[in-house]
Amino acid sequence: MTIKNNRRPWIGGNWKMFKTIPEALDTFQELKAGLPDPLQAEVIIAPPFTALSALARVIQDGPVRLAAQNVHWAEDGAFTGEISTRMLVDVGCTYCLIGHSERRHVFGETDNQVHQKLATCLKTGLKPVLCLGETLEEREEGRIQAVIERQLLKAVEGVSPEDMARGVVAYEPVWAIGTGRSATPAQAQEVHAFIRGLLQTRFNKTLALETRIVYGGSVTPDNIRDLRSQTDIDGALVGGASLKADKFLALIKEVNQ
Repeated sequence: MTIKNNRRPWIGGNWKMFKTIPEALDTFQELKAGLPDPLQAEVIIAPPFTALSALARVIQDGPVRLAAQNVHWAEDGAFTGEISTRMLVDVGCTYCLIGHSERRHVFGETDNQVHQKLATCLKTGLKPVLCLGETLEEREEGRIQAVIERQLLKAVEGVSPEDMARGVVAYEPVWAIGTGRSATPAQAQEVHAFIRGLLQTRFNKTLALETRIVYGGSVTPDNIRDLRSQTDIDGALVGGASLKADKFLALIKEVNQ
């Protein structure tokens, strides 16, 4: 396993709006049976809300951690259809995805809402996975760094270094999610290094060196090794390739090396 500045490799599977409860349980059992031994990478699965409770019972204190795909920023209230951080902690979640590009660009989630969600997660004890990324138009216009800087700095507004140290940052270029197109290792590394630099400026060098920054966007067994070999890429947040246990296991084994 490649350890970079004591950063433990991290890989998450975002199952999005796929899998009934029986399907989720079957996939998890296949996944659990095939995990590398020793498992030194941190492995996370983010199933639909409906499957969280059932999976929490079988995951228990095992090596895989449970994540939610989304959350509301209020602790409770008249918000029909929403889920609070307290509910997610109660059901057994360790992590929560915050600001995924589909939340931002399909459902209109704003930078301020992302900030509110991240702050509430930290307050409640959930570890945030803060997702950042530019659209193809923004990349072609040369606005990658401006977009990433705006998203990151707004999200962590008022956050202490101690709290930020519990989170993970995921760089997910919007144009690469679910398209089959992936950023080249050099493109991804450039943005990861930029994010690490922003963390150093906003917080401190120690936090920047210790924060895990992972890549997401059409990650496959064919490109994960080259991505993982980059200095500032500490793992992956995987979408479609995590839906089949064998494909996800192939990725986990690469990150675990």
